[in-house]
Amino acid sequence: MALVRLLAQFLGLDFGAEELSEESDQRHFALYDEDRLVAVCAVVPKETEWKVRQVAVEPAAQGKGYGAALMRALEPSAESLVLHARDTAVPFYLRLGYEIEGEPFEEVGIPHRRMRKWVGTLSEPVSS
Repeated sequence: MALVRLLAQFLGLDFGAEELSEESDQRHFALYDEDRLVAVCAVVPKETEWKVRQVAVEPAAQGKGYGAALMRALEPSAESLVLHARDTAVPFYLRLGYEIEGEPFEEVGIPHRRMRKWVGTLSEPVSS
């Protein structure tokens, strides 16, 4: 739960008990620079496809490769990674090899694009 709270803080969200309980099917990943938390993400693993739900990098750490390192760390566990990227984040994901799927849409009042990366590197089954 500590990572969920930190993720919410990075994203400027306020999760109550109900929202936190809805997050129970997620796995949370964190990247540290020595003892400082610099990046977090939440994913929902579904067999060979992982849905990346949130990614956040501490503002002072942005542009230093932490977000890319965190996203690459997910790849050995899935055949594909799917996410809804804010329009402003699309170039970041394109550089990592993600492809745009479908038309633009709004999510929580913000323009997004559905993106996918086929990694095909599943090294072990993902338990749901």
